[in-house]
Amino acid sequence: MRSIISFVGKSSSGKTTLLESLIAELKKRGYRVAIVKHSHHADDLDKTSKDTWRFTQAGSALSAINSLDHLAIYRRIDHYFDPQEISNFILWDYDLILTEGFKGSDYPKIEVHRGEQGKELLTDPEKLVAVVTDQPLDIGVPQYSHEDVGGIADLLEKTIVERRRETDIDLVVNGEYIPLDPALRDLLSRTLAAMIPYPGGDGVVKSLHISLRRNA
Repeated sequence: MRSIISFVGKSSSGKTTLLESLIAELKKRGYRVAIVKHSHHADDLDKTSKDTWRFTQAGSALSAINSLDHLAIYRRIDHYFDPQEISNFILWDYDLILTEGFKGSDYPKIEVHRGEQGKELLTDPEKLVAVVTDQPLDIGVPQYSHEDVGGIADLLEKTIVERRRETDIDLVVNGEYIPLDPALRDLLSRTLAAMIPYPGGDGVVKSLHISLRRNA
């Protein structure tokens, strides 16, 4: 299961600005970061009259546009996707998924706070990894200033490094994430790596995606 950390906070607390700086810092350190933003608005990002919009209107379950420097995918859904569901859908290799929002989720959270907005936080302290604030708070978690991007990146990097000590296997059956106990995860990892023919590079399988689809 990929590491997912949610950045939450009141409106105008500086979440987006902080995430921009963190993404740039983590990229500079050699990490691949995915970002997911939560929105309560039903805005149609795939604008009317665009080709992808027309394909969706025609009945396509998913539309994608691929250009020289980006890939955009549009998928109609009937409920909010949890960050783990989004991770299952992406299925690509990222070291860390950061989210902006999802304050009601159970994922570890870093709350971004400004003193002018009051001392009360949005998050249960037990779910907080840290607080980014311009005013010291009476709370038993690490506190960082908005400018201490390096310190916050160090905290996130520790999470990445700890996860890399394990072999990650994401088992998703019918769209549902299935947790694996360590023994089964290790067995599957060693079995699949030994069975898959891979002549490229040094011959070591570092990542593997298998999709199985059966007709009813």
